[in-house]
Amino acid sequence: MALLQIAEVGNLTLVLGMVVSLYVIFAAIFSQLKRRPEFLVSAKHGVFVVAGLTTLAVVILEWALLTHQFRFEYVANHVSRNQPAFYTVSALWGGQEGSLLFWVWLLGLFGAAVLIQQANQRKHLVPWVIAFMAFTQTFFFALLVFISSPFVLLPQTPADGVGLNPLLQDPGMFIHPVTQYLGYVGFTVPFAFALAALVTGDLSYDWIRTTRRWALFAWLFLSLGLLFGMRWAYVELGWGGYWGWDPVENAALIPWLTGTAYLHSVMIQEKRGMLKVWNLVLIMLTFLLCILGTFITRSGVIQSVHAFGVSSMGPLFLAYIAAVLVVFAYLMYLRMDKLKEENRLDSFVSREATFLLNNLILLGAAVATLWGTIFPMLSEIFAGKQITVAAPFFNQINGPIFLALIVLMGVCTLIGWRRASPAHLKRNFMPPLLLAVVTTVLLVALGVRDPYGLVAFAAATFVLGTVLLEFYRGIRARMRMYRENAVVAPVQLVNKNRRRYGGYIVHIGVILAVIGIVGSTFFQSELQKNVMPGEAATLGQYTLQFEKLKMTQENNAQVIAADLVVFENGAQVDTLRPLKAYYPAADQMTTEVAVRTTLREDLYVILAGWNDDGSATLKIIINPLVVWLWIGFIVFIVGTLIAMLPDPRHAQVAERVRAEKALVGA
Repeated sequence: MALLQIAEVGNLTLVLGMVVSLYVIFAAIFSQLKRRPEFLVSAKHGVFVVAGLTTLAVVILEWALLTHQFRFEYVANHVSRNQPAFYTVSALWGGQEGSLLFWVWLLGLFGAAVLIQQANQRKHLVPWVIAFMAFTQTFFFALLVFISSPFVLLPQTPADGVGLNPLLQDPGMFIHPVTQYLGYVGFTVPFAFALAALVTGDLSYDWIRTTRRWALFAWLFLSLGLLFGMRWAYVELGWGGYWGWDPVENAALIPWLTGTAYLHSVMIQEKRGMLKVWNLVLIMLTFLLCILGTFITRSGVIQSVHAFGVSSMGPLFLAYIAAVLVVFAYLMYLRMDKLKEENRLDSFVSREATFLLNNLILLGAAVATLWGTIFPMLSEIFAGKQITVAAPFFNQINGPIFLALIVLMGVCTLIGWRRASPAHLKRNFMPPLLLAVVTTVLLVALGVRDPYGLVAFAAATFVLGTVLLEFYRGIRARMRMYRENAVVAPVQLVNKNRRRYGGYIVHIGVILAVIGIVGSTFFQSELQKNVMPGEAATLGQYTLQFEKLKMTQENNAQVIAADLVVFENGAQVDTLRPLKAYYPAADQMTTEVAVRTTLREDLYVILAGWNDDGSATLKIIINPLVVWLWIGFIVFIVGTLIAMLPDPRHAQVAERVRAEKALVGA
């Protein structure tokens, strides 16, 4: 009986959350239409109540998971008694119902954070912001209440649960979905402010400045989601790569592309008062693509290793997206007179023009990836059969697009605003171009012949040269003006203009990641061989001696591993242990690869199979430079965090404004 009451409390939190969210919508809008501030106060209280209700729901579900309350259908489907506690905690977002609850919980916390952050600011925008966030919460609460509640009880209590999907039983499960959701949900905030700006008619740069850190926050966590997802695929799926153009991978990449375009585009509005409509459209697209990413994962309409089973919520997601689109389009139509450009493009040879081209290329990559992702669904609707779009399509389409994007990244760094003269172009671009040429010649001399690889490396070197040139000039200027030494000058350079140089550090991270991607894509080598105990397999400078197969029982899986001794150029350097794990409860086999990483390359070994005579089939892959992909992401994250820090110059301006207001008041 107690368990039934707990389940009822859980369901009640969802129902109350939906009702209170509906009330917040009404109260916030009514307070503005009828000039009734007491209703706005009530709506704000409602936001905190929803945050509390969703927190209570999460606590109840986590309690049920950790204490193995198998009467809950969700617990029975995602937890087993011998499942490690680490994965039991992460089962909260390991299934459809729990992940939707996690989504609405994060949105509730973000709503409360916005109210705290904007306690005495943007009072004309906040009511509309919380109204839209509450509308989105209502939608997700409705899914939980009417379709996919995590608090459904089974008629009888099973002796044990099925357990988390074996593919999800990896340390990445604890961090990849969390970062992905923080990114998805985070973009709700800047879009809510964009809608509020449209409703109120305050379409100055203020709404963008207000949400800049929220946009960077969401973009950073989308980036982290991509990073941890790639790393997870690399070590868990056992196919030798880190990106397979899986639909759910694409669903995370697409809003990242449009979000990147948005973050670059708003700089033009800040500097020149241009692209106001474009920025609104970009933030709308990014938000709706985050919702679409959730839809693709939850609806089951597209086959993916990540996706959950088919459910009836797909039409509801599409209805929500359509409703937001209609409201946004109507508000844009009403405010077109206030969205006129303050300036025009002076020259195609300018930073504005390159930023705009950057936007178009990013949007082109997003559209191409989206088309390939949803094409199987469209083919099933119109042709009656699902036609899968494979990785070669995405590589052929997006490869040239991303290469152009890399080159443009370097051009944007050095070209000036408004109009660049020929002398300016020659002075700025000659050094990085020479560096790219020298790099290409050296690579050819070292035996590199792949034309695509050479072009990609040359482009990466060019961009790296442009960024380093900017740092060099800034450091030299500080050393000359402030008599700073070579250690203090770069630190102060970044500290005094965190946004600009944080962005440059992000660019360095991107280029390091590109080097890793190019090396592992164009210069990978592999070997598959069956070996008896004591025999060896050789690839490149590596020889792997197979010792024996070893079978063990680990937690909820039966494991068979191959013990290998690694020799490099004849000298023993390591031991590796690739394995397969069989999960009886799920009747599923997973792969755990063994990787030896150096700055030059990864030695990547898969246990592809084994035989009764004790022999093993090994798949050995050498992935050149792949570690620079992970290093690049780390540099990328550091740069983003620096760019998110408050700019000292803005703080000084704000202090001066406050002082002037105080004098006027006196």
